[in-house]
Amino acid sequence: MRIGVHRLAMAHPGDVRGLRALVDSGALDPAAIVATIGKTEGNGGANDFTRAFATTSLAQYLSSVRKQTPEEVEQQIAFVWSGGCEGVLSPHVTVFTRDDAPGTAPEGDKRLALSVQRTRDFRPEEVGRTPEVEEVAAAVRRALADLGCDVEDVHYVQVKGPLLTPAGIADAHARGATVVTTDPNRSKAYARGATALGVALALGEVAAAAVTDEVIATDLTLYSNVASTSAGGELTSCEVIVFANSARATSPFRIGHAALADAIDLAGVRAALRAAGLEFDCEPGDPERERIAAVFAKAEAPVGGLLRGQRTTMLSDADINYERHSRAAVGAIIASQTGDARIFVSGGTEHQTPPGQAPIAAIVAV
Repeated sequence: MRIGVHRLAMAHPGDVRGLRALVDSGALDPAAIVATIGKTEGNGGANDFTRAFATTSLAQYLSSVRKQTPEEVEQQIAFVWSGGCEGVLSPHVTVFTRDDAPGTAPEGDKRLALSVQRTRDFRPEEVGRTPEVEEVAAAVRRALADLGCDVEDVHYVQVKGPLLTPAGIADAHARGATVVTTDPNRSKAYARGATALGVALALGEVAAAAVTDEVIATDLTLYSNVASTSAGGELTSCEVIVFANSARATSPFRIGHAALADAIDLAGVRAALRAAGLEFDCEPGDPERERIAAVFAKAEAPVGGLLRGQRTTMLSDADINYERHSRAAVGAIIASQTGDARIFVSGGTEHQTPPGQAPIAAIVAV
């Protein structure tokens, strides 16, 4: 297996020029694309339609070069978008290709591998509850079987799933079903939490008996160290992308992960880069930065609003949601090390690392 990683700038959510240039030059085979992960300048909320627009734009372009319908493209490629490019974060998309030609990494080495899996569609009353947990866990297990790797080789699991929309809530109520919340924006926390617990369950990080509807987005002592989950109104199923290092991969990349202790944890950023194989002393220089292919992180407000003992306004600001504050802060810290603002930072860390922390993963060229 050989994985390709292409990080492309976007001038707007419908911009496919960077992708088209790679395809036209022959540097990228569109038939080999299996996933994209990107940031749009939408608000990241329940009404962020830039994510759906970006998916539609890429799917329509790829349908022309893959000789498929846009619907077939969306069925075969995982399109994961996170809205919100606050602060220095730059709108972009990272395109992943996969070539399944047999091969092995150099002796004693493991290289980047990935597997894309999907769950079934969920009814509104299942979003943010144990059926979603169980379906995501099953998808992660399928990915592990596909990759043939050990649990400890998994460094990042990106899950994008549905949140509750007004239409979905109304549909559930019309059938006499109850939903986890009637607030679409609040449903993001339950949806992110359920999918993160699904990752934790599959990787043996939590026990099945501990996972109930009541603990989702409530008992944050249950968590995964490698899950990164998002929710959007553009989906009805979950797209699950498992990234690992495998001895069966010949990719020119490795992936590593760490945890950010808080929104200004520079040491955590450096730990993720080093875990992926980047060697440097104090901080990466230009030669090391050129090897950084992608960085993915989550962002969260500090517990109680206190950052290392000092008050912040993240949780009390009535004008700006805390996720937007935290994404801006974390994005700046990461970009200060990578020298590149095309960083994927998503808000909300329910069941993703211990409370107050946030996951970060980096892909580095060997």
